[in-house]
Amino acid sequence: MLAASSRSSPTCREPPAHNHVIAKKLVGKAKDTRSGIALEDLQGIRERVTVRKAQRADLHSWGFHQLRTFVTYKAALAGVPVRLVDPRNTSRTCPGCGHLDKRNRPTRDEFCCVLCGLAGPADYFAAINIGRRAVCHAADDAA
Repeated sequence: MLAASSRSSPTCREPPAHNHVIAKKLVGKAKDTRSGIALEDLQGIRERVTVRKAQRADLHSWGFHQLRTFVTYKAALAGVPVRLVDPRNTSRTCPGCGHLDKRNRPTRDEFCCVLCGLAGPADYFAAINIGRRAVCHAADDAA
């Protein structure tokens, strides 16, 4: 499954054409590789998270719902499955050993597992975890 982490979507309100382009490329890549698409289920995120006053405008203008809508309908037209997964702890869990710890994220962009030492870009590891969750849930649904 192709996985999209939350920061791969626009962090500010983008014109619909921009989100259409992103959705088209994502769905095209999934179709060409005969993969599905895994997305974080961010429904209700505005109510679940607290941000500083200076960050409220960014949070409330975030175009994740529009991008998700575009990806979902383009994927349906192309016959590409889309799976929404719970984003909880995807960026704190080590994809190598499975260890979950807040300290695995020393900075916003870095990941370094305190147990096994696996290190790299945090968004990349979060995307791996999102994809794995989608595959696990798909297997559960098939059983």
